[in-house]
Amino acid sequence: MAVLRKCARPMLASVFVTGGLQTLRDPRRAAPAAEPVVAPVASRIPWLTEDPERLVRLNGAVQLGAGLMLATGRVPRAAALALAGTLVPTTLAGHAWWKEKDPEQRAAQRTQFTKNLSLLGGLLIAAADTHGKPSVAYRTRTAAATGRKAARRTRRDATKALSGAAGNAKGTVRSLTGSAQKTVARQQKAAARRF
Repeated sequence: MAVLRKCARPMLASVFVTGGLQTLRDPRRAAPAAEPVVAPVASRIPWLTEDPERLVRLNGAVQLGAGLMLATGRVPRAAALALAGTLVPTTLAGHAWWKEKDPEQRAAQRTQFTKNLSLLGGLLIAAADTHGKPSVAYRTRTAAATGRKAARRTRRDATKALSGAAGNAKGTVRSLTGSAQKTVARQQKAAARRF
């Protein structure tokens, strides 16, 4: 499985590395297509600029950086999530096939839209890949269950020990009471002999 990851990640990342580099070199080419998406995205994220060219350049930088990280296996889950985040506005801006009037253009854009959906699916799988190790959520649930079992076992053992100690204490008290009574009876007999 490790060989598969080492091959598949660079293959998945290649489209983002080349596209990100191309966008960084010439953001003006993609800026007009991004204009319809810029205003809604910038209104939801206040610190983002409303300049389409700068946002396209930022998107390209994230795609290039996260693509290289995914390809080299450096923080691959976070890189895959970052790429998935950049793919959504890119797809909506660049491949809105439902807006096309020409049947050929509509079919071409639909194909690109579907390709991007496939890439998004691959990125989500890569983001969920834990290299065969249990996820943090699984390890947390397992640790909690183990802790609960240990607490129940400790409570059961403590209850047994306390009930055993109580039984022992009861037996000790009875034995001490019996001894005390015998001692008092002996002392009374001895005192009766003296008189």
